Amino acid sequence: MDFETVSAADFGRSLMGLGVNLLSPDVRALAAFLSEVFGLSVHRLSDDFAIVIHDGAMFQLHHDGTFRAHPVLGLVPETPPRGGGAQFYLFGIDPDAAAARAQAAGYMVPEPPADKPHGLRECTVLSPEGYAFSPAVHVG
Repeated sequence: MDFETVSAADFGRSLMGLGVNLLSPDVRALAAFLSEVFGLSVHRLSDDFAIVIHDGAMFQLHHDGTFRAHPVLGLVPETPPRGGGAQFYLFGIDPDAAAARAQAAGYMVPEPPADKPHGLRECTVLSPEGYAFSPAVHVG
């Protein structure tokens, strides 16, 4: 599927399995964070929407305004961090490199890279909205 040209209707009909959609007051800023820090590919970028791909997995970004009529928007906190309690693992991305890029760009890294007992080296980087992204690689 060509994410740059597929119609909204055809794209919607193609979705299966688990879908993740992150709401953002600034889709372009969140997309830039994901691309700059983690190297994720961003498609169909606009002020209202983006498709993000990591290792064949897809998720979507939607601007708050696109959810104006949706009841979930009323549950989004007005004061940060918006994404508190949600953690998104990005397996296969070097946490040391991602943390260095994040810090250089001024993003918060509340959990620096470390080897964990469950066999992963990981860190946690917060997006501007407070979503926790954890790049992780297998140890050993």
